[in-house]
Amino acid sequence: MPTRLESAALLIGESFSFDAAPMGGGDLSEIWHLRFESGREAVVKFGGQAAAEAAMLRAIAATGAPVPEILAAQGDLLVLSFIRAARLSEAGWAALGKTLSTLHAANQPPRYGWSEDYAFGSMPIANAWTSDWRNFWRDYRLAPCLSFLPRETAARVSHIGRTLERFLPEAPRPSLLHGDLWGGNFILTRTERAETKAVLIDPASLIGDASADFAMLTLFSAPPESFWRSYGPLPDGYDRSIDVYRLWPALVHYRLFGQTYLGMVESLLDRLEV
Repeated sequence: MPTRLESAALLIGESFSFDAAPMGGGDLSEIWHLRFESGREAVVKFGGQAAAEAAMLRAIAATGAPVPEILAAQGDLLVLSFIRAARLSEAGWAALGKTLSTLHAANQPPRYGWSEDYAFGSMPIANAWTSDWRNFWRDYRLAPCLSFLPRETAARVSHIGRTLERFLPEAPRPSLLHGDLWGGNFILTRTERAETKAVLIDPASLIGDASADFAMLTLFSAPPESFWRSYGPLPDGYDRSIDVYRLWPALVHYRLFGQTYLGMVESLLDRLEV
């Protein structure tokens, strides 16, 4: 019986002769870098929903935004082309702004949501299609979190969900979102022309308000001016909506990683309740 890494090699037509090294960045998955005798390199990811992730990567690629090549997807096993990473720099932030602008600018059908459910590890992410973006964010992002929150915090989140007209547009321009855009989910690489390119990985995609894609990024990072300048004009209503969008990843982190993140949730609620 081949090992899991040998199974990945078989799926892409390679031999069992390879060097394997674990890669960082996989809080909810197991990730390996394989280098074969043929000279080919690949990234193997275990523990996710491979077919669903591959579908998201293909959707992102269809917009013109860079993603790794999908080499194989089977069960919880995803095999991608290996991308040699460059260091984060001003040029890298500018490249990310350009990639995100390309992703968001592509025309999408007039609806919100996604065609199938997804998950972050043990936390399910319910999805459906709807014509009302506020209803989607309330019913499929905020409401599912109420069951695992302390009672008083749950009541505050529920109140925000009932009053989303104060924060979110009802029908924003539909954009394809990465859905989990933090610093570990893009790779900077150098092209043959010595240009820096930002490649998107590990999406949790949906169609929605482009402002939502800035939530994780600005919750844990402070992108410099080069990023914002490269992206261009922000989506309508960004300033009013961004803390509601930040609330969801804060809730996810509380569910997955514990009490440490409750203060972040409460701080965002304080700002929203002013």
